[in-house]
Amino acid sequence: MLAASVDKDSAKDGLMTIHILTISMTEKEKIISDYIDAYNNFDIDKMIADFDENIVFENLLNGEINMSLSGLTSFKEQAQQAKNYFSARTQTIKSFKHENEQTEITIEYYAILTLDFPNGLKKGDELKLQGKSIFKFADDKIIKLTDIS
Repeated sequence: MLAASVDKDSAKDGLMTIHILTISMTEKEKIISDYIDAYNNFDIDKMIADFDENIVFENLLNGEINMSLSGLTSFKEQAQQAKNYFSARTQTIKSFKHENEQTEITIEYYAILTLDFPNGLKKGDELKLQGKSIFKFADDKIIKLTDIS
């Protein structure tokens, strides 16, 4: 990704200094891998370490948005609540696909439920799913995360 910021204070003779900010594919993959590792370890503070304060989160199930959150506080509250649903959970990254400011990963997901759900899933049931997540970046921060299953 290539981004720029303008330093208006350093303008001389009507010229402005432009700072070019880049984040490589390798850096994106490290940020995403750190997020997944923190997720798997139920470590919410590390999960959000590279999130922008105004993070947007969306969860899509069967092509429809079933959850949408805005802001770091909302995401953190939801993540705190969701970690109580599972005694174990593991996302495994199967692939990365980079396109401009976003990176898409495909994942395998495994979890064990700690409680009964209204949809018929029961405490102790194992979930095995495949899906993808799309991370959108600005500078070195994640500004949007979309989970699709």
